[in-house]
Amino acid sequence: MSKSSGNTDKNVTRKVEVAVIGAGTAGQNAFRQASKTVENIVIINDGFWSTTCIQVGCMPSKLLIAAADRAHDANHSEDFGIHTTTQIDGKRVMERVRDERSHFASYIKKQVDSWPENKKISGRAHINKQGLIEVNDELIKANKIIVATGSSPYIPDDWSDNLGDTLLTSDTVFELTDLPKSIAVIGAGSIGLELAQAFKRLGVEVTLFNRDKRVAGLKDDDINNKAIVCLNRELTMHLGSKINNVGTQTVEGEDMASAFIEYEDSAGKMQQWQGERVLVATGRRNNIEQLGIENLDVELDDKNRPKQLDKKTGQIGDLDVYIVGDANANIPLLHVASDEGYSAGNKVCKNEANAYIRPPATPFSIVFCSPQIVNVGMSLPEIQQDPELEYVIGRVSFDNQGRSRIMGVNCGLLHIYACKKTDRVLGASMVGPDAEYIGHILATAITNDISVKGLLDTPFYHPTILEGLRTALRDVQHKMEIPYQSQDAQEYSF
Repeated sequence: MSKSSGNTDKNVTRKVEVAVIGAGTAGQNAFRQASKTVENIVIINDGFWSTTCIQVGCMPSKLLIAAADRAHDANHSEDFGIHTTTQIDGKRVMERVRDERSHFASYIKKQVDSWPENKKISGRAHINKQGLIEVNDELIKANKIIVATGSSPYIPDDWSDNLGDTLLTSDTVFELTDLPKSIAVIGAGSIGLELAQAFKRLGVEVTLFNRDKRVAGLKDDDINNKAIVCLNRELTMHLGSKINNVGTQTVEGEDMASAFIEYEDSAGKMQQWQGERVLVATGRRNNIEQLGIENLDVELDDKNRPKQLDKKTGQIGDLDVYIVGDANANIPLLHVASDEGYSAGNKVCKNEANAYIRPPATPFSIVFCSPQIVNVGMSLPEIQQDPELEYVIGRVSFDNQGRSRIMGVNCGLLHIYACKKTDRVLGASMVGPDAEYIGHILATAITNDISVKGLLDTPFYHPTILEGLRTALRDVQHKMEIPYQSQDAQEYSF
């Protein structure tokens, strides 16, 4: 898409059918798909030619969690009659995180290296008022533009200057060469919870702060309260606190300045925290503010989110402009970014009529803390706001669930929201063991329109944690007052 005039075109150094800006998950998928039918295409990228997931997100955080879980199991096995003493080598922990991250990144590098050099440009793109893409010394005219510039950590005003070298974000924390002695984690979303617990299990003194009395953005009050109970067994959390000031101060005998946080606790009392590092996990913001996307007649709201967004393809209205992945601030998850990039790459194909557009994925999120937190489908407030929905909530506690208790992971609660008229699962929220697997089963049921009865007709092996899912589904049926005939009408938990 271009607004350029004939005179301006004289300065154009390259004309392409499609320009992809950004080479993360969404951008790479868009480029690969469009390249199947579009020869005249270019991909422009600023920074590493990899993905947020591999470099600073999913993979390094799970590597840190894996080390933390090993340490936790070794240090908390007394109830099983196992007594051990562990020694945590912080330098080796962080070294393995980076080594394995490089291993995963090597596959992406191999793929990017296979692309023709004349179709790759390293540099920061800017769209000027003529609708042309400026990058390095080039001026590119593109008929169609796919924006996949990703996101960056959000840091409150002045915090970078006030905290200096003590400040960490999810983009920098994995570059630590050793574990800190103490850390404050600001934000109880997925990033904050996962890293706070991981550091705690690795012997770091951790304090978690959050403005709201909620964790992981949970919208079901009962699930939120249960999650807080479970997580409080390990973490020191100041929920409902308000941070008024952050900064650093010199500590005698220390090589590095110490960080401090002045905050008002949930009771309104002024408090102060002091420690080695502050990890800011207050969310991420999309990277389109400096791109000049407004010069393509793309309207953004006050949070830089594009208006008139087609969530299937990322297309903006009827413009030949597509904003996909974290850049559109829709659902910042890898599988969503992948699908959006794939669909946009197909949409810009010459044979657009036969382009395969992936439907929007069933909403699905996992927080990989322990116990895990999962949300699938519609949230409870969304369901309650729809007067046409007659719903019930199936419930199961994992506090005394057979296999969970055997394994010593018996803290959790599952709520399944189901429609009485259709016998279908609308959504679910859970904190508990094996939540990632239970979440996948429920997401599959919602996506493929499987009834509650259909789910209950499948086998549930004994003894497994997944039997808890069956209990919740049976509770759904009981509350729906739907007769259920089965040879296995009795639940045998243990």
